[in-house]
Amino acid sequence: MSKMSTDPIRHALNGPTMGTRWSALFYAPPAFDPSTVQTTLQAAVDAVDNQMSTWKPDSDLMRLNRAPVGDWVEVPPDLVRVLALGLAIGRASGGAFDIGMGDAVRAWGFGPEPAVPQAIRTAMAAPRLPAHDLLELEGTIVRKTGPIALDLNGIAKGHGVDRLAEVLRDHGIQAGLVGIDGEMRAIGLRPDGMPWAVAVEAPHHDRRTAHSILSLQDAAVATSGDYRHWINVQGRRLSHTMDPRRGAPLQASPASVTVIAPTCAMADAWATALMVSGAKAGANLAAKAGLDALLLLRDDVGGLRSQAFGQLFSSATIIDTLQG
Repeated sequence: MSKMSTDPIRHALNGPTMGTRWSALFYAPPAFDPSTVQTTLQAAVDAVDNQMSTWKPDSDLMRLNRAPVGDWVEVPPDLVRVLALGLAIGRASGGAFDIGMGDAVRAWGFGPEPAVPQAIRTAMAAPRLPAHDLLELEGTIVRKTGPIALDLNGIAKGHGVDRLAEVLRDHGIQAGLVGIDGEMRAIGLRPDGMPWAVAVEAPHHDRRTAHSILSLQDAAVATSGDYRHWINVQGRRLSHTMDPRRGAPLQASPASVTVIAPTCAMADAWATALMVSGAKAGANLAAKAGLDALLLLRDDVGGLRSQAFGQLFSSATIIDTLQG
């Protein structure tokens, strides 16, 4: 048998999820049938969406949102995991990451319905306690101890990526790259022994270009930015990321924040926390939390400057910085 006939075959799978698409790239022996993996990957992200979507009225998250304050609600174990991680990062970030911003997200038109001025005024005027002060978890039951509208858009997509990685490993695949809309997780190394290359997007509102390329092995990366989902209010562009202190979109933030972490859910949530914290406080939080983070900041003439934190954001990790 020739050497070529035993070389691993490249498989690139994808499918719809959460209003975008998931992807999985991996190599397998020639006899490997990817159809079962395709089906299982799709089922995994479908389960995440069915449990954690705010766009689906019958999701487990929305069922929890509708439950009366004080009632214990049984929810799937994966949802408990994500809620617990969200609360932990909420505490660690001093409330910068808050999964209790669902009312503000909907009011400003970033949910299924358009913006409603009266709902915006209500969200901005509402007294707020962070989610980690209003949610109790015990095993697979959860209860709200006060009024709160949960929203997992800052962490559910990252969890979906982690589920894709788990599916590959469950099928004996020890090397691959999975992602959902730019949130990525690398498993092992490529067949040539090199890390996986992942682009950090430049924060342009009008085009998609790479700012830099990361080299990843057994790690995840997520980016939060002000350039992809936004609304115009009186001629001002406002990001979809909510400021928990105001119940409104951020007024000033980095152009984007990229975080590398062991899991994509962690990277996703911490990227949002640093965006909410702002350039100076975000830099301090990244250093205090020991994060591997890249902050891209706009200057007064439309250029970009970067701040990097952590060992991984070294010349060995950032392969190249591109013009764009």
